[in-house]
Amino acid sequence: MSSPGTRLARFSSVSSLNPTDVPPTGLAVGTLAPDFCLRDQFGQDVRLSSFVGQKTVALVFFPWAFSNVCTSEMAFIRDRLDEFLTFDTEVLAISTDATYSLRVFADTDGLNFPLLSDFWPHGAVASSYGVFDAELGVARRSSFVVDRTGVISWSVHHELPRARDLSEHLAHLHQLD
Repeated sequence: MSSPGTRLARFSSVSSLNPTDVPPTGLAVGTLAPDFCLRDQFGQDVRLSSFVGQKTVALVFFPWAFSNVCTSEMAFIRDRLDEFLTFDTEVLAISTDATYSLRVFADTDGLNFPLLSDFWPHGAVASSYGVFDAELGVARRSSFVVDRTGVISWSVHHELPRARDLSEHLAHLHQLD
């Protein structure tokens, strides 16, 4: 494991990456999405497979509750949640933060969609999707759209600290409709 200074240098250096320099990560489109059961900010279990045959699911992995980029991304989803719902889509945001932190994050920012805690075993779900950064101990900034059959139909990955263009998510959902 590297020192905190090395990890900080690694984190701050990624801002110089061009989008074409982002290393490939995550499961491939066409792959069956790994099932999981995680607790949301209210302590309720949410199982991915419960949506199969019912809804498309947008899985939005984010590294840190309360960070500037993650807060703005979650606020975008909150503000345009009705557009996601138009496509009969469930939005599940996943972080390695503890359930209690996610509850405060949701309450503070009025986030009215499930925030799932991948806290223990730490990062297990993010790892199963190939988006866990073991050095930083967080999920990478990645998203997957899982269709009604449980197959990954689209994904996007961004290095820290770059934000995603969440309008791309809506555009892809529109294509599925």
